[in-house]
Amino acid sequence: MEHSLSGIPETLLVALWARAAETRMPNPLIRDEKAVEMVGQIDYDFSRFEKGGKLTQTGVAIRTQILDTALLKYLSIHPDAVVINLGAGLDTRHTRLDCRNHDWYEIDLPESITLRRHFFKESESYRFIEKSIFDLSWIQDVNVGDRPVLFLAEGLLMYFEESLVQNFFKELATTFRRGRVLFETLPPIMVGKSKHHCSLKKMDSRAEFKWGLKNPLALEAWHPAIRLLDAWDYSDYCKRRWGIFGVIARLPFVRPNLACRIVYLSF
Repeated sequence: MEHSLSGIPETLLVALWARAAETRMPNPLIRDEKAVEMVGQIDYDFSRFEKGGKLTQTGVAIRTQILDTALLKYLSIHPDAVVINLGAGLDTRHTRLDCRNHDWYEIDLPESITLRRHFFKESESYRFIEKSIFDLSWIQDVNVGDRPVLFLAEGLLMYFEESLVQNFFKELATTFRRGRVLFETLPPIMVGKSKHHCSLKKMDSRAEFKWGLKNPLALEAWHPAIRLLDAWDYSDYCKRRWGIFGVIARLPFVRPNLACRIVYLSF
């Protein structure tokens, strides 16, 4: 199956490869058989990521694990919640975690949604929106009402300038008063250095890191309604898989400058 992905949309293929590669491991951190199926059907040289891609594979597996756990906990407390997956790519979470009883929206650019439609089917409660997340007209396309809403943003926001992300969060905080968001952040040291990333440098096109976050508490200054609920550092999980990089990353005076995290906010 051919694709027309380039730039930021092409990064979804890196994450897809990582989940499939992890699934094939003898004792995987996550199991994503749908990812394995998709890798086998998309016309793309995924083998390019195999050499030197272990840190990417570990990071994607751990972030998947963290997000899965946080999502399921939230939905157990808020069974009427709406989930809005920002920059959904080929994420399998809705199917993999059996979230059919929840209203769920996948938002991404048209080329990404076109590829998604080959593998997933929409329903009355599971819908795809072909728009940039920064095209705020998508707000009119989701039916939330007064229900709680959980936003997911995995492998996405680091590709945009801080001012754009900040204005986006302000809009979410203003519009969705019962909202929470789980999203991935990179440290500032990685901004402008995607050419050194073990997997992104092997893509056909270039996607650059434009935003990094050193202190999640700083996000509370973006809007009066924003509150930091939690943050999970990848290096604290599966420590043996990180090797010497993890040892260095966990040093107290180094951690703020190297931490890749999932951050959890409320509005």
